[in-house]
Amino acid sequence: MMEGTYYKEWSAVLDREMEFKVYGHGGVPVLALPARGGRFYDWENNGMPDAAARLLHEGKIQLFCADSIDGESLLAGNESPRRRAEMQEKYFVYLTSELAARIAELNAPERKEKPLIWCVGVDTGAYQAVQCRLRRPRTFAGAMGLSGLYDMGRFLGSAEDDLVLRSSPLAALRKNGICDRNVLSKAEENSLLLCVGQGGYEGDALADTQALADTLSEVGFPCHLEVWGGDVSHDWYWWGKEFGMFAERLFG
Repeated sequence: MMEGTYYKEWSAVLDREMEFKVYGHGGVPVLALPARGGRFYDWENNGMPDAAARLLHEGKIQLFCADSIDGESLLAGNESPRRRAEMQEKYFVYLTSELAARIAELNAPERKEKPLIWCVGVDTGAYQAVQCRLRRPRTFAGAMGLSGLYDMGRFLGSAEDDLVLRSSPLAALRKNGICDRNVLSKAEENSLLLCVGQGGYEGDALADTQALADTLSEVGFPCHLEVWGGDVSHDWYWWGKEFGMFAERLFG
């Protein structure tokens, strides 16, 4: 199992210490987001850094595994939808401002220009990764969404709320029943990759991933979509295979 460097740092946005772990010594910085309710160590515990071991050892990529606050945002069933959306937006700001700045510092401390970051996520982490790319394209060069859930209505409630709308790529694109070209920043096909299987527990992810790809295509935001076979289930084993293949394709 590949060993990383552990960090625990204060977040002013979230008003707490946040943990993350870094693997590799240089190359393209890649922000990794866990599945729903997950933690920063889930990537290591499920062998995800090992799936890209060659790229990490050779300095082609550097992996930054972030923590989540899903228990206070997407999964906080005892809170109002508005409160859940507020916490999700704070988490988005943490990822795209505070953590992104630290990634730049750790990845290229001597570089004057901040490196563009890639992001990758699984399950709801795929949603977080895609949001980073679409809403902050000047910070994030691209995203990989693996078995993603992109319809935030199931977690945050009605898209009539402005903050929920901002937090849901599908709802934002379909604002007022039509595709709104001005909501999200343009993503090129080679910088937004979506992958999902057709096996066990992939039903919601398959529907959401296809819907997002179709909606992006309708409004001229192309993405690369791969739908894998009926043996590909909603679990870390397959996410490792997908991440390893896409990472080699993009950075190898």
